[in-house]
Amino acid sequence: MSSESNIAFIGGGNMARSLIGGLIARGTTAADIRVSEPVEALRDALARDFGVNVGSENPIAARGAGLWLLAVKPQVMRAVCEALAPLAQAERPLVVSIAAGITAAQLQRWLGGGVAVVRAMPNTPALLGAGVTGLFGSAEVDANGRERATNLLASAGKTVWIDDETRMDAVTAVSGSGPAYIFLLAEAMEAAALAEGLPAEAARTLVLETVLGAARMLTESGEPPDELRRRVTSPGGTTQAAIETFETGGLRTLVAAAIRNATERGQQLSAAND
Repeated sequence: MSSESNIAFIGGGNMARSLIGGLIARGTTAADIRVSEPVEALRDALARDFGVNVGSENPIAARGAGLWLLAVKPQVMRAVCEALAPLAQAERPLVVSIAAGITAAQLQRWLGGGVAVVRAMPNTPALLGAGVTGLFGSAEVDANGRERATNLLASAGKTVWIDDETRMDAVTAVSGSGPAYIFLLAEAMEAAALAEGLPAEAARTLVLETVLGAARMLTESGEPPDELRRRVTSPGGTTQAAIETFETGGLRTLVAAAIRNATERGQQLSAAND
């Protein structure tokens, strides 16, 4: 039988690395973590930096582990799960997947059925311990399973449970892909600052610290975004001129369309890998 204290990472890329680092920082012992990763350089880095057990064979890493974290690309998830299905049926671990667009039902089917599955969608700030993860659990995931999954993903930031799995593609569109939207805005602001004649170093510092400061105000003030926006938008001032330009250009409609398209892409990934 598997041990709840043992965690197997199937895949040792950037997101897995961030979770492993977070677990170690929060007190999980390296001996309780096993990683299966085909790339030797990644295996060596994980062993060197965290002292965890590494290898290239998925069943060896997974055997005896009470929690499996599947961190492989959606395109290979089916093959990985089907190869692990006999072990999943024998040991009944809690299986957590961070693959975009792969449903809990697909994971269960590929693993042979009846396995407790949690579908998770973290985002890249998890690499800094500042991420957020949306979580959905199949009917087999009990309170203990939810707590274990929460503790695992909380090592990379905040967690939010979603009761309706059909909304997980929206989670991916809003937060999974969301950092790229902020990066794009910062990129555009920096380019505009340069066009206005600001020196490159000054433009970059001004943009980055503005984004950071605004994010802190959003998370620490407790005020909704619209209220914070109103407070810095004086009638007839410079901020109002900029905001009116955004509104006239259809920013809200464009953001809604972008998130809708990202949501639909997640649904297409699920269908393509079924």
